[in-house]
Amino acid sequence: MLDGREDQAAGLRRLFRRAPPIVVASFVTGHARAEIAGEALRRMSRQGRVAVLDEGRGEASVASGLGLATEGDLLNLIDGRTALDSLLRVSPEGVLHLPMAGAAVAFALLEDDYRERLITGLLALQRRCSLMLINASLSEALPHSPFVQAAPRRLLMVEASGRGVTDAYACIKRLAAAGAGDLHVAVARARSRADAHALFSQLDGLVRNHVGLPLAFLGEVERDDLGAALAGGTAARSDQAAAAAFLRRLAGWSRPTPSGA
Repeated sequence: MLDGREDQAAGLRRLFRRAPPIVVASFVTGHARAEIAGEALRRMSRQGRVAVLDEGRGEASVASGLGLATEGDLLNLIDGRTALDSLLRVSPEGVLHLPMAGAAVAFALLEDDYRERLITGLLALQRRCSLMLINASLSEALPHSPFVQAAPRRLLMVEASGRGVTDAYACIKRLAAAGAGDLHVAVARARSRADAHALFSQLDGLVRNHVGLPLAFLGEVERDDLGAALAGGTAARSDQAAAAAFLRRLAGWSRPTPSGA
């Protein structure tokens, strides 16, 4: 726990001694979003321990794709009595699942000490994984959560279907409007590798002409090791260093008010 005698920044530095996991905001489009996300997470877990922070509710949650039931929410930690482990569920493959739809909506509205409790819980979870994905909501009714905004990397998993591509284009436009610099793309449920590459090329051309957000092809959900692709390479190592700022960005929402202010 954070020592009450320390300011929040010093507390985060003390707790963040180990190399942080890679943190990725993940967006899934198409008819079978939970199943696609579940398949990707299971395959990613072969590279190392994976945790998913799930902002989805109902069909938008990835829990069913992992064969899990959900109970509670990261937001429950604000009571100071709920244990993080009581909120976590573990898939047969070892994927850690944490529901946080409530926390995603409420975080910016919470008092500082309540936000700090959520951040402390996430710090504890980060020590238990090498890759942390945030299953982001595709709802256009709400802005992206602070958790999604704080993530240094973004992954879009596109179902090879009309709905998958339509939803993907809408998601890309929204990310571009929010200031995203780039985006990794993986294709799911394509009939062949050639079809997957063709779908990406068409989407990339459309986005380049009308949106201007750079896309990078990461691979196929069912055929490629997306976890290894996210973890490997010079750019990924640089992003892992940037991931150390994930919780510090969240902490920026709750900086202590100077005395006398």
